[in-house]
Amino acid sequence: MRLLPLPSFGRRRFASLSAQEILALAIASEEEDARIYRLYARRLRESYPATADIFEAMAEEEDGHRRALIELYQARFGELILPIRREHVADFYARRPVWLVENLGLDRIRAEAMAMEREAEAFYRAAAERTTDAEARKLLGDLAAEEARHESGVEAMAEELARSGAASEESLAARRQFVLTWVQPGLAGLMDGSVSTLAPIFATAFATQDPWTTFLVGLSASVGAGISMGFTEAAHDDGKLSGRGAPWKRGLASGVMTTLGGLGHALPYLIPHFWTATGIALAIVLVELWAIAWIQNRYMETPMGRAVFQVVLGGSLVLAAGILIGSG
Repeated sequence: MRLLPLPSFGRRRFASLSAQEILALAIASEEEDARIYRLYARRLRESYPATADIFEAMAEEEDGHRRALIELYQARFGELILPIRREHVADFYARRPVWLVENLGLDRIRAEAMAMEREAEAFYRAAAERTTDAEARKLLGDLAAEEARHESGVEAMAEELARSGAASEESLAARRQFVLTWVQPGLAGLMDGSVSTLAPIFATAFATQDPWTTFLVGLSASVGAGISMGFTEAAHDDGKLSGRGAPWKRGLASGVMTTLGGLGHALPYLIPHFWTATGIALAIVLVELWAIAWIQNRYMETPMGRAVFQVVLGGSLVLAAGILIGSG
Protein backbone atom coordinates (compact mmCIF):
# COMPACT_ATOMS: atom_id res chain seq x y z
CA MET A 1 0.00 0.00 0.00
CA ARG A 2 1.45 3.40 -1.00
CA LEU A 3 2.22 5.64 1.95
CA LEU A 4 1.91 9.39 1.80
CA PRO A 5 5.05 11.19 3.08
CA LEU A 6 3.02 13.94 4.69
CA PRO A 7 2.51 14.85 8.35
CA SER A 8 -0.79 13.68 9.76
CA PHE A 9 -2.12 17.09 10.93
CA GLY A 10 -4.64 15.41 13.20
CA ARG A 11 -5.55 12.58 10.83
CA ARG A 12 -5.71 9.00 12.07
CA ARG A 13 -3.07 6.42 11.32
CA PHE A 14 -4.24 3.28 9.55
CA ALA A 15 -2.78 1.10 12.31
CA SER A 16 -5.00 2.84 14.86
CA LEU A 17 -8.30 2.20 13.05
CA SER A 18 -10.87 -0.13 14.56
CA ALA A 19 -12.63 -2.88 12.58
CA GLN A 20 -15.69 -0.63 12.32
CA GLU A 21 -13.63 2.24 10.94
CA ILE A 22 -11.81 -0.03 8.47
CA LEU A 23 -15.11 -1.32 7.09
CA ALA A 24 -16.50 2.22 6.83
CA LEU A 25 -13.34 3.30 5.02
CA ALA A 26 -13.63 0.37 2.62
CA ILE A 27 -17.27 1.25 1.84
CA ALA A 28 -16.35 4.85 1.03
CA SER A 29 -13.39 3.74 -1.09
CA GLU A 30 -15.47 1.32 -3.16
CA GLU A 31 -18.09 3.99 -3.73
CA GLU A 32 -15.50 6.48 -4.96
CA ASP A 33 -13.79 3.95 -7.21
CA ALA A 34 -17.10 3.04 -8.84
CA ARG A 35 -17.76 6.70 -9.59
CA ILE A 36 -14.30 7.14 -11.13
CA TYR A 37 -14.76 4.07 -13.36
CA ARG A 38 -18.14 5.38 -14.53
CA LEU A 39 -16.56 8.75 -15.27
CA TYR A 40 -13.90 7.02 -17.38
CA ALA A 41 -16.61 5.02 -19.15
CA ARG A 42 -18.62 8.14 -19.95
CA ARG A 43 -15.60 9.96 -21.34
CA LEU A 44 -14.55 6.98 -23.45
CA ARG A 45 -18.03 6.02 -24.65
CA GLU A 46 -18.04 8.00 -27.88
CA SER A 47 -14.54 7.14 -29.12
CA TYR A 48 -13.82 3.83 -27.37
CA PRO A 49 -17.14 2.04 -26.70
CA ALA A 50 -15.56 -1.37 -26.06
CA THR A 51 -13.25 -0.03 -23.36
CA ALA A 52 -16.11 2.00 -21.92
CA ASP A 53 -18.12 -1.23 -21.51
CA ILE A 54 -15.25 -2.78 -19.57
CA PHE A 55 -15.08 0.19 -17.20
CA GLU A 56 -18.84 0.06 -16.71
CA ALA A 57 -18.54 -3.62 -15.76
CA MET A 58 -15.74 -2.78 -13.32
CA ALA A 59 -17.92 -0.09 -11.75
CA GLU A 60 -20.73 -2.62 -11.32
CA GLU A 61 -18.35 -4.99 -9.55
CA GLU A 62 -17.18 -2.20 -7.24
CA ASP A 63 -20.86 -1.59 -6.41
CA GLY A 64 -21.15 -5.28 -5.55
CA HIS A 65 -18.18 -5.02 -3.23
CA ARG A 66 -19.73 -1.99 -1.55
CA ARG A 67 -23.02 -3.79 -0.99
CA ALA A 68 -21.25 -6.79 0.55
CA LEU A 69 -19.29 -4.50 2.86
CA ILE A 70 -22.43 -2.61 3.87
CA GLU A 71 -24.23 -5.86 4.72
CA LEU A 72 -21.34 -6.96 6.93
CA TYR A 73 -21.12 -3.52 8.54
CA GLN A 74 -24.85 -3.45 9.32
CA ALA A 75 -24.71 -6.94 10.82
CA ARG A 76 -21.78 -6.00 13.05
CA PHE A 77 -22.22 -2.32 13.88
CA GLY A 78 -25.74 -1.21 12.94
CA GLU A 79 -27.22 1.11 10.33
CA LEU A 80 -25.12 4.26 10.91
CA ILE A 81 -21.99 4.07 8.77
CA LEU A 82 -19.11 6.21 10.03
CA PRO A 83 -18.30 9.06 7.60
CA ILE A 84 -14.60 8.22 7.27
CA ARG A 85 -12.79 8.85 3.98
CA ARG A 86 -9.31 8.32 2.56
CA GLU A 87 -8.30 11.87 3.38
CA HIS A 88 -9.02 11.23 7.06
CA VAL A 89 -6.24 8.63 7.30
CA ALA A 90 -2.68 9.92 7.27
CA ASP A 91 -0.89 6.90 5.78
CA PHE A 92 -3.69 5.64 3.55
CA TYR A 93 -3.39 5.66 -0.22
CA ALA A 94 -4.91 8.63 -2.02
CA ARG A 95 -6.35 8.58 -5.50
CA ARG A 96 -4.43 10.80 -7.90
CA PRO A 97 -6.89 13.38 -9.21
CA VAL A 98 -6.07 12.62 -12.85
CA TRP A 99 -9.76 11.99 -13.46
CA LEU A 100 -10.21 15.76 -13.16
CA VAL A 101 -8.36 16.15 -16.46
CA GLU A 102 -10.84 16.34 -19.33
CA ASN A 103 -8.66 14.84 -22.07
CA LEU A 104 -6.85 11.89 -20.56
CA GLY A 105 -5.42 9.49 -23.11
CA LEU A 106 -6.63 5.91 -23.30
CA ASP A 107 -3.28 4.44 -22.19
CA ARG A 108 -3.12 6.80 -19.22
CA ILE A 109 -6.64 5.82 -18.11
CA ARG A 110 -5.76 2.14 -18.29
CA ALA A 111 -2.57 2.75 -16.28
CA GLU A 112 -4.52 4.64 -13.63
CA ALA A 113 -7.09 1.84 -13.42
CA MET A 114 -4.30 -0.68 -12.83
CA ALA A 115 -2.85 1.50 -10.06
CA MET A 116 -6.30 1.83 -8.45
CA GLU A 117 -6.81 -1.92 -8.34
CA ARG A 118 -3.27 -2.54 -7.06
CA GLU A 119 -3.73 -0.08 -4.21
CA ALA A 120 -7.17 -1.45 -3.35
CA GLU A 121 -5.76 -4.99 -3.20
CA ALA A 122 -2.99 -3.86 -0.83
CA PHE A 123 -5.57 -2.14 1.40
CA TYR A 124 -7.80 -5.21 1.69
CA ARG A 125 -4.85 -7.45 2.49
CA ALA A 126 -3.66 -5.06 5.20
CA ALA A 127 -7.22 -4.73 6.54
CA ALA A 128 -7.68 -8.52 6.62
CA GLU A 129 -4.51 -8.89 8.65
CA ARG A 130 -5.79 -6.41 11.24
CA THR A 131 -9.20 -7.94 11.93
CA THR A 132 -9.85 -10.94 14.18
CA ASP A 133 -13.46 -11.41 13.09
CA ALA A 134 -13.58 -14.53 10.95
CA GLU A 135 -16.39 -13.39 8.66
CA ALA A 136 -14.87 -9.93 8.15
CA ARG A 137 -11.45 -11.45 7.54
CA LYS A 138 -12.88 -13.79 4.91
CA LEU A 139 -14.73 -10.98 3.13
CA LEU A 140 -11.70 -8.68 3.11
CA GLY A 141 -9.50 -11.50 1.81
CA ASP A 142 -12.01 -12.28 -0.92
CA LEU A 143 -12.13 -8.62 -1.90
CA ALA A 144 -8.32 -8.50 -2.07
CA ALA A 145 -8.45 -11.45 -4.47
CA GLU A 146 -11.16 -9.68 -6.49
CA GLU A 147 -9.05 -6.53 -6.78
CA ALA A 148 -6.07 -8.63 -7.89
CA ARG A 149 -8.29 -10.21 -10.54
CA HIS A 150 -9.37 -6.73 -11.66
CA GLU A 151 -5.74 -5.67 -11.99
CA SER A 152 -5.04 -8.68 -14.18
CA GLY A 153 -8.22 -7.85 -16.08
CA VAL A 154 -7.00 -4.34 -16.83
CA GLU A 155 -3.69 -5.78 -18.04
CA ALA A 156 -5.61 -8.16 -20.29
CA MET A 157 -7.92 -5.40 -21.51
CA ALA A 158 -5.81 -4.76 -24.59
CA GLU A 159 -5.72 -8.47 -25.43
CA GLU A 160 -9.49 -8.79 -25.04
CA LEU A 161 -10.09 -5.77 -27.24
CA ALA A 162 -7.68 -7.16 -29.83
CA ARG A 163 -9.51 -10.50 -29.92
CA SER A 164 -12.83 -8.75 -30.41
CA GLY A 165 -11.46 -6.54 -33.17
CA ALA A 166 -12.22 -3.40 -31.16
CA ALA A 167 -8.55 -2.66 -30.42
CA SER A 168 -7.76 -1.80 -34.02
CA GLU A 169 -10.77 0.50 -34.22
CA GLU A 170 -9.83 2.20 -30.97
CA SER A 171 -6.20 2.51 -32.07
CA LEU A 172 -7.33 4.16 -35.28
CA ALA A 173 -9.55 6.52 -33.29
CA ALA A 174 -6.69 7.35 -30.93
CA ARG A 175 -4.32 7.94 -33.84
CA ARG A 176 -6.87 10.14 -35.56
CA GLN A 177 -7.34 12.20 -32.40
CA PHE A 178 -3.56 12.55 -31.99
CA VAL A 179 -3.23 13.72 -35.58
CA LEU A 180 -6.09 16.21 -35.29
CA THR A 181 -4.99 17.64 -31.94
CA TRP A 182 -1.20 17.69 -32.24
CA VAL A 183 0.16 16.70 -35.63
CA GLN A 184 -2.07 18.73 -37.93
CA PRO A 185 -1.69 22.10 -36.13
CA GLY A 186 1.97 21.37 -35.41
CA LEU A 187 2.63 20.59 -39.07
CA ALA A 188 0.83 23.75 -40.16
CA GLY A 189 2.96 25.72 -37.72
CA LEU A 190 6.20 24.08 -38.83
CA MET A 191 5.40 24.78 -42.48
CA ASP A 192 4.50 28.38 -41.75
CA GLY A 193 7.51 28.98 -39.53
CA SER A 194 9.98 27.25 -41.82
CA VAL A 195 8.74 28.57 -45.16
CA SER A 196 7.24 31.99 -44.46
CA THR A 197 10.32 33.22 -42.57
CA LEU A 198 12.73 32.23 -45.37
CA ALA A 199 12.11 35.39 -47.37
CA PRO A 200 12.59 37.98 -44.58
CA ILE A 201 15.56 36.19 -43.02
CA PHE A 202 17.53 35.62 -46.22
CA ALA A 203 16.53 38.98 -47.69
CA THR A 204 17.96 40.64 -44.58
CA ALA A 205 21.03 38.42 -44.70
CA PHE A 206 21.94 39.26 -48.30
CA ALA A 207 20.93 42.90 -48.00
CA THR A 208 23.02 43.63 -44.90
CA GLN A 209 25.49 40.73 -44.76
CA ASP A 210 25.33 41.37 -41.03
CA PRO A 211 24.75 38.11 -39.05
CA TRP A 212 23.56 39.84 -35.87
CA THR A 213 20.97 41.96 -37.69
CA THR A 214 19.83 38.88 -39.59
CA PHE A 215 19.49 36.94 -36.35
CA LEU A 216 17.37 39.70 -34.75
CA VAL A 217 15.08 39.81 -37.78
CA GLY A 218 14.78 36.03 -37.76
CA LEU A 219 14.11 35.93 -34.03
CA SER A 220 11.40 38.58 -34.20
CA ALA A 221 9.79 36.99 -37.27
CA SER A 222 9.79 33.52 -35.66
CA VAL A 223 8.44 34.59 -32.28
CA GLY A 224 5.86 36.90 -33.82
CA ALA A 225 4.68 34.21 -36.23
CA GLY A 226 4.53 31.66 -33.41
CA ILE A 227 2.36 33.89 -31.23
CA SER A 228 0.08 34.74 -34.15
CA MET A 229 -0.30 31.11 -35.30
CA GLY A 230 -0.86 29.86 -31.77
CA PHE A 231 -3.63 32.31 -30.99
CA THR A 232 -5.23 31.87 -34.41
CA GLU A 233 -5.34 28.09 -34.07
CA ALA A 234 -6.75 28.24 -30.54
CA ALA A 235 -9.34 30.90 -31.32
CA HIS A 236 -10.83 29.72 -34.61
CA ASP A 237 -12.11 26.32 -33.41
CA ASP A 238 -13.09 25.26 -29.89
CA GLY A 239 -12.96 21.61 -30.94
CA LYS A 240 -16.45 20.72 -29.71
CA LEU A 241 -18.01 20.20 -33.11
CA SER A 242 -14.92 19.32 -35.11
CA GLY A 243 -13.58 16.88 -32.51
CA ARG A 244 -10.07 18.29 -33.00
CA GLY A 245 -9.32 18.45 -29.28
CA ALA A 246 -8.72 21.19 -26.76
CA PRO A 247 -7.96 24.62 -28.31
CA TRP A 248 -5.00 25.24 -25.99
CA LYS A 249 -3.33 22.01 -27.10
CA ARG A 250 -3.71 22.85 -30.78
CA GLY A 251 -2.62 26.42 -30.16
CA LEU A 252 0.43 25.25 -28.22
CA ALA A 253 1.42 22.78 -30.93
CA SER A 254 1.00 25.34 -33.68
CA GLY A 255 2.72 28.19 -31.85
CA VAL A 256 5.72 26.19 -30.67
CA MET A 257 6.34 24.52 -34.02
CA THR A 258 5.98 27.82 -35.89
CA THR A 259 8.59 29.42 -33.65
CA LEU A 260 10.97 26.45 -33.94
CA GLY A 261 10.53 26.36 -37.70
CA GLY A 262 11.72 29.95 -38.03
CA LEU A 263 14.44 29.76 -35.39
CA GLY A 264 16.02 26.76 -37.11
CA HIS A 265 17.55 28.85 -39.87
CA ALA A 266 17.84 32.04 -37.78
CA LEU A 267 20.08 30.64 -35.03
CA PRO A 268 23.09 30.03 -37.35
CA TYR A 269 23.40 33.80 -37.71
CA LEU A 270 24.69 33.91 -34.16
CA ILE A 271 27.92 32.89 -35.90
CA PRO A 272 29.74 36.15 -36.69
CA HIS A 273 31.06 34.96 -40.09
CA PHE A 274 28.39 35.70 -42.70
CA TRP A 275 29.06 32.99 -45.28
CA THR A 276 29.61 30.29 -42.66
CA ALA A 277 26.32 31.20 -40.99
CA THR A 278 24.53 31.32 -44.35
CA GLY A 279 25.85 27.93 -45.41
CA ILE A 280 24.70 26.33 -42.15
CA ALA A 281 21.33 28.08 -42.39
CA LEU A 282 20.79 26.75 -45.93
CA ALA A 283 21.65 23.22 -44.76
CA ILE A 284 19.14 23.54 -41.92
CA VAL A 285 16.49 24.71 -44.39
CA LEU A 286 16.96 21.47 -46.34
CA VAL A 287 16.55 19.46 -43.11
CA GLU A 288 13.41 21.40 -42.20
CA LEU A 289 11.83 20.87 -45.61
CA TRP A 290 12.65 17.17 -45.50
CA ALA A 291 11.15 16.89 -41.99
CA ILE A 292 7.93 18.54 -43.20
CA ALA A 293 7.70 16.10 -46.12
CA TRP A 294 8.35 13.13 -43.79
CA ILE A 295 5.63 14.22 -41.34
CA GLN A 296 3.18 14.66 -44.21
CA ASN A 297 3.97 11.16 -45.42
CA ARG A 298 4.01 9.55 -41.95
CA TYR A 299 0.89 11.08 -40.42
CA MET A 300 -1.11 12.69 -43.23
CA GLU A 301 -0.59 9.77 -45.64
CA THR A 302 0.67 12.05 -48.40
CA PRO A 303 2.77 10.13 -50.95
CA MET A 304 6.43 10.86 -50.24
CA GLY A 305 7.20 11.95 -53.78
CA ARG A 306 4.36 14.44 -53.88
CA ALA A 307 5.15 15.72 -50.38
CA VAL A 308 8.81 16.32 -51.26
CA PHE A 309 7.89 18.00 -54.54
CA GLN A 310 5.36 20.33 -52.92
CA VAL A 311 7.48 21.29 -49.95
CA VAL A 312 10.77 21.63 -51.78
CA LEU A 313 9.20 23.58 -54.65
CA GLY A 314 7.35 25.96 -52.34
CA GLY A 315 10.30 26.41 -50.02
CA SER A 316 12.73 26.94 -52.90
CA LEU A 317 10.53 29.64 -54.43
CA VAL A 318 10.26 31.52 -51.12
CA LEU A 319 14.00 31.15 -50.48
CA ALA A 320 14.85 32.35 -53.96
CA ALA A 321 12.54 35.34 -53.56
CA GLY A 322 14.24 36.33 -50.30
CA ILE A 323 17.74 36.00 -51.77
CA LEU A 324 16.84 37.95 -54.92
CA ILE A 325 15.16 40.73 -52.95
CA GLY A 326 18.09 40.97 -50.54
CA SER A 327 20.70 40.88 -53.29
CA GLY A 328 18.90 43.55 -55.31
